[in-house]
Amino acid sequence: MSNEVKKMGLISLILMIFTSVFGFANGPVGFYLMGYSAIPWYILAAIFFFIPFALMMAEYGAAYRHEQGGIYSWMNDSVGPRYAFIVTFMWFTSYVIWMVSTSSKVWIPFSTFIFGTDKTQEWSLFGLSSTQTIGILGILWMIIVTLVAAKGLKQITKVTTVGGIAVMGLNVVLILTSLVILILNGGQFAQDINGVDAFITSPNPAYLSPLAVFSFVVFAIFAYGGTEAVAGLVDQTENPKKTFPKGILIAAVVISVGYALAILLWGVSANWQEVLSGDTTNMGNITYVLMYNLGLEFGHAIGVSAAAATQIAIWFARITGLSMFLAYTGAFFTLIYSPLKALIQGTPKEIWPKKLTKINKAGMPETAMWIQCLLVCLIVFLVSFGGSTASAFYNKLTLMANVSMTLPYVFLGLAFPFFKNREGLERPFVAFKSKGFAYLITFVVVAVVGFANVFTIIQPAIEGAMSDTIWMVAGPVFFAILAFGIYENYAFRKKKNNL
Repeated sequence: MSNEVKKMGLISLILMIFTSVFGFANGPVGFYLMGYSAIPWYILAAIFFFIPFALMMAEYGAAYRHEQGGIYSWMNDSVGPRYAFIVTFMWFTSYVIWMVSTSSKVWIPFSTFIFGTDKTQEWSLFGLSSTQTIGILGILWMIIVTLVAAKGLKQITKVTTVGGIAVMGLNVVLILTSLVILILNGGQFAQDINGVDAFITSPNPAYLSPLAVFSFVVFAIFAYGGTEAVAGLVDQTENPKKTFPKGILIAAVVISVGYALAILLWGVSANWQEVLSGDTTNMGNITYVLMYNLGLEFGHAIGVSAAAATQIAIWFARITGLSMFLAYTGAFFTLIYSPLKALIQGTPKEIWPKKLTKINKAGMPETAMWIQCLLVCLIVFLVSFGGSTASAFYNKLTLMANVSMTLPYVFLGLAFPFFKNREGLERPFVAFKSKGFAYLITFVVVAVVGFANVFTIIQPAIEGAMSDTIWMVAGPVFFAILAFGIYENYAFRKKKNNL
């Protein structure tokens, strides 16, 4: 009997990339911020970021396929240990910021599932404001998840699977329901397509200036997040030299068309001014607002009473809330230990105090997880008690997560020319055979991600919201300085012991 692992064909590879990268919530956010004019940016992000970056990551992954240190091994061998540690630490802390954002935003789908609509902006504990209340609940969520995950409960992975399937099902609901509404309404879109201008100009007054439009590129890049996971698929692919680039290109077309179609379909049921211009709509609850409205318009289209249409809308929102809550929960239970474990086990053990590297009986770095929990809780407390309204709070958290999650891509890209110049390295998969072309691709990826982040960071400051800019900058700067300090301490101790 052969022990050879069956490798993926082209279709399996495309499906794997699609499920790793495509996010249902990215369509609603795009439609909310830019309307139909988000579509060209998602397509451009696929061409100038997703395709080249995925191929770069695939080259790294194939060359270092036997290394256990992940991106630390890539950076260490290509550039050097100091750079490798700082980039790996910033990659890890991007998940810390994601946890800060998600521990608070997870209550929106929970509220929607229970009440049929987002009630979080009305919640109050002990006389606290809704923002402070959500902050406290976010801290409790973080503590409970850490407590459970530290025990290493294997069955929690089932939540991830169920949540993932449920969210994929929402795509089917969106497509079928929108088509029914479109047919029954005689092909009339709720958000008119008034020529080419509809795909250039945003209906959102906050996204009309060139600066605001360019800052949207971060959302388009974030929509292709998870691209680095593609690196591990090269070895699992049949005839990777031909199949893998083809798979990346087809997956990019499928995903970008998927986003474009989703944004277009939201315009079937939702008129931007009538549905999304209210003060209570924000980047945290936009998915549930649009799904509620989809159910309402479906009810109207099939001719049921106003009360029945409202009930359909409530159940659309509830199912979406449950699906997204399960997906968030599953992702949280994975990401609360996976990046942390990769950081501690992938970098030199001497960098860390012995307690941090200790793995418990369940295979979890329990002490490190509790320190991570404390850090997330502290940031949640500071942001939630910073005096924002609930909508501003959710928007700030989303921007913080987008910047911190996309910034490491700049440093991974910058290391690519060093990797290409590295001699004596076995390269089973090479996407960019010419060094000159590899340098050009590096410039494009770094420029796209770098400029998008710069525009995102400076836009609030120019418009008078300096605190938003400070929070977006504070995370990456603080963690970069912390990483530098940790590494220099390690380097000093190493030098001292060698002497």
